[in-house]
Amino acid sequence: MINPSTGPVTIQVPRDRDGSFTPVIVPKQHRRLTGVDEIVLWLYARGLTTGEISANFNQIYGAQVSKETISRITDEVVEEMQTWQSRPLDCGNFH
Repeated sequence: MINPSTGPVTIQVPRDRDGSFTPVIVPKQHRRLTGVDEIVLWLYARGLTTGEISANFNQIYGAQVSKETISRITDEVVEEMQTWQSRPLDCGNFH
């Protein structure tokens, strides 16, 4: 692999031919830590900014979660909320 700022970088990837390794922190086929979405939404609902949430993850978990990732997570929820708020109401249940 070539990194433009440092030049060639050698990466050694351990082999697991029979697929027996099971990661604990970040499960296979996932890109984020388990529970990150829930934590981000919990902090966002309490009024923290994306920068504050990112700083909290770094300080508490030692994990780098970018402001962009946090924005993507909160944007998904905002879209769902807007869809739910704009749904047609069932007037048959009201008297």
